Amino acid sequence: MQNTLAVILAGGRGERLEPLTRDRAKPAVPFGGAYRIIDFTLSNCLNSGFRHVLLLTQFKSMSLDRHINMGWRRFICSEVGEFIDVVPPQQRIYSNWYQGTADAVYQNIYTIEKERPEYVVILAGDHIYQMDYGTMIEYHRNSKADVTIGALLAPKSESTQFGVMQVDEQNRVIGFEEKPSDPKTIPGTPTHCLASMGIYVFPARLLFELLLEDANSQESTHDFGRNVIPSIIRSHRVMAFPYRSRTPHEKAYWRDVGTLDAYYEANMDLVAVKPELNMYDDQWPIRTYERVLPPPKFVFSGKDDPQRKGYALDSIVCSGCIVSGGKVVGSVLGPRVRINSFARVEESILFDDVFVGRRAKVRRAIIEKGVCIPEGKTIGYDLAKERQRGFTVTPGGVVVIPRLDNLAEIFERTD
Repeated sequence: MQNTLAVILAGGRGERLEPLTRDRAKPAVPFGGAYRIIDFTLSNCLNSGFRHVLLLTQFKSMSLDRHINMGWRRFICSEVGEFIDVVPPQQRIYSNWYQGTADAVYQNIYTIEKERPEYVVILAGDHIYQMDYGTMIEYHRNSKADVTIGALLAPKSESTQFGVMQVDEQNRVIGFEEKPSDPKTIPGTPTHCLASMGIYVFPARLLFELLLEDANSQESTHDFGRNVIPSIIRSHRVMAFPYRSRTPHEKAYWRDVGTLDAYYEANMDLVAVKPELNMYDDQWPIRTYERVLPPPKFVFSGKDDPQRKGYALDSIVCSGCIVSGGKVVGSVLGPRVRINSFARVEESILFDDVFVGRRAKVRRAIIEKGVCIPEGKTIGYDLAKERQRGFTVTPGGVVVIPRLDNLAEIFERTD
């Protein structure tokens, strides 16, 4: 892995995750209580032995940049040439923002060339999964591929959001369509397609040639999935690498958390008794930046008042939380959340420093950092009222509460 450079694309707008991406980049959105979305791709890099990483940012990158500086520098050793560098748009080549995924890499071609890698692995910074990229490099070499693409099975109904491949008996890619309206299914399996994970392995020299050719094309949208990959299928040996679980006999877990409902469901996956994504695997640690906080605390046993019990069931509760006489069921509580007496939180995601007042009730909601739910108020029980309040309600019925200066006033006006 010493001759491999990982390039993580982390500059998308994340518009479908609004309002969670109103003030931050999509890879910086909190996930699973203690983590950010980007932590999973970065942890895969470190666990795979990658110590040379470029993180390409663009929109609203301040929060992401701070997270990397505070949490990830300590995992690498710069004295021996290791790095995780955050690279904003430098406009070295021309004065445009990144026009597509291929253009993002092309605009940083000088930085990549300076490292003189043998292989460049292109990764997305906004997916939740665990993968040993070393096995993909090995597959790339053994199959004598020019380019290798990470591939997984996806339901046809969801494949309109991915690149869809067709392969022959040796897994050589013979067809590729980016986000097709009518995806081609796998022969003999009419319900599923072979979808691209947005992970590519390129020999560095070939990558430079392809990027230069794409940059000079007036018709190109400068995207790997739409332009670069389809243009080389016939002229180069492009192989599909089948994504499998690291643990034998277990289903491979991969989630694109590109919509609010997908993000919500991926978080809810974690509170299952046996979650498909095992964040407790000592052999594959998920690393992050974590503040120094006291352990979570649960108080009031119901001795004085049977209704005043502080507990959490089927939930993730992070450091610094205090559940003070309230009930938490099937939820994810970020650091320093406080649930006050007689309050109830069900099937919800609460970011850092959320305060839930006495007798408040929260159900199927995502609540932003620092939000205070006033005493006695309800969230998620009347979706028409939530829309009247101006809150986002997803197609799946999840209410999203952003940070607002006049939140208390909104509750008073609509109750």
